[in-house]
Amino acid sequence: MTLKDVAARAGVSPMTASYAFTRPARVAAATRERVRRAADELGYRPDAVGRALKSGRTHQIGVVFGEHLAYAFDDPQAAQFLAGVAEVCVEEGRGLTFIPTRGDAADADRVLSAAVDGFVLWTTAEDDPVLAAVAGDPRPAVIQGGPPRQGIACVAQDDYRAALAVAAQGLRTGRTPVVISFPLDRDRERLVTTGAELPPRAPFPVTDARLRGYRAAIEQAGLSWTSTPVAVVARNTQQDGLDAARELAPRLTPQALVIAMSDELALGAHQALHETHPEVAYLGWDASPAGRRLGITSVTNPLRDQGRRCARLALDPGHPPDDQEIPWSVTS
Repeated sequence: MTLKDVAARAGVSPMTASYAFTRPARVAAATRERVRRAADELGYRPDAVGRALKSGRTHQIGVVFGEHLAYAFDDPQAAQFLAGVAEVCVEEGRGLTFIPTRGDAADADRVLSAAVDGFVLWTTAEDDPVLAAVAGDPRPAVIQGGPPRQGIACVAQDDYRAALAVAAQGLRTGRTPVVISFPLDRDRERLVTTGAELPPRAPFPVTDARLRGYRAAIEQAGLSWTSTPVAVVARNTQQDGLDAARELAPRLTPQALVIAMSDELALGAHQALHETHPEVAYLGWDASPAGRRLGITSVTNPLRDQGRRCARLALDPGHPPDDQEIPWSVTS
């Protein structure tokens, strides 16, 4: 059974029958219904691959994810972001394709060969070759959290100002800070060091902005950033936060303030320290339900909304929202 048979059964031209499936907006509703009824009667089903080749559209959004793919489902905030993307896909009748990267030379080709109409990128490092590849591709692309790049729209918070605000609030009581940081770069090397030993800039823009904000707050409080203990984790998980806190434990004062770059890391640190260091206070990021239950002071980070904004921009890059910067607040 072919499309010509469907066209003959419906009493229309083969081009009109084709448009009824590939460009339905160009066909009158009554004609479109007649074509589809004829297809049902004849048992005809259009070839999805052929339709994509003819129309140049796959009706898929590709999400480029540099973390281990399971992280997208294990981390509550990543899951919220992807839920926002998925909501828009459902509303607009689009599919969602995951494109995991592995940090190897094949990443750029793997991303560009994906059969998608546009890209949504999870935040990555400034030196990630995928950025240059996607920026040079004609398909629309949006990145959550940065880094900003010509040819790629960016949806992000002002991480520097939010980090400064949350750290300043935690330091008002005279506590002594320690920091649990996201990875510095794509090598994801774990280390325990001090502010003095950190590089001047971190290639991961979110990490860099938050470290700069914490440093500003610590120095404004009259404390030494160079002597502040910093644990850098490989991944944003509670286990990484727990391990980092255990390594920091010998350096903690009774009135320490654990400044973590996420609620997940803060929750892991609390699990490690709540019995041995019960007076420690915690700062986080994301204002998660679990963090709020423990009274962790945190930065709101509506990742579901960011996912929706990214998906909308990937689908309709010609009509960006008036404000692509995500509002934030500090909450306990």
